Amino acid sequence: MIITISGLPGSGTSTVSKILSRRIGIEVVSAGDIFRKMAKEKGLTLEEFGESASDDEGIDRELDRFQKKIASDARSEEKDVIIEGRLSAWMVEPDLAVFVTAPQDVRTARVSHREGILLSDAATGILERELCEAARYEEYYGIDINDLGVYDLVINSGNWDQHGVARIVAAAVDAHQTHK
Repeated sequence: MIITISGLPGSGTSTVSKILSRRIGIEVVSAGDIFRKMAKEKGLTLEEFGESASDDEGIDRELDRFQKKIASDARSEEKDVIIEGRLSAWMVEPDLAVFVTAPQDVRTARVSHREGILLSDAATGILERELCEAARYEEYYGIDINDLGVYDLVINSGNWDQHGVARIVAAAVDAHQTHK
């Protein structure tokens, strides 16, 4: 089974993916971790690499090719995998596609806490990132990132803690496997 977990910055996709991975015993591959590794290999900070991605289409395309390969390899080996990333559902034809969202103030507070920055800086960073990513994805792939029709499950993580969200997704995984 190929599961994708996507969402907005600060919505909790990484945390939920890790909890779900432990809960159901499936490996998780994070596009964000891959992005960080690519930045490190180039000797750039995450912010510097993110800025270069806005000017270099090849960075996004390399990341997306990697996600496709992970899914393709998992399918051919009949392995289960969780792929966590903003475009994962668009890139890998998942068996179950999950989108995690949360209110702007909740996401801002999470990013502020995680990054150790002011709320105002977190809010500005989130907005800039979302606008930049939306423009890139539209330009590169014709994807309207606000179109949630590709997802099987959309969940507001502002209503539950990360364990509650993971339990809901695990229930969806179970229901999907039972329905097959």
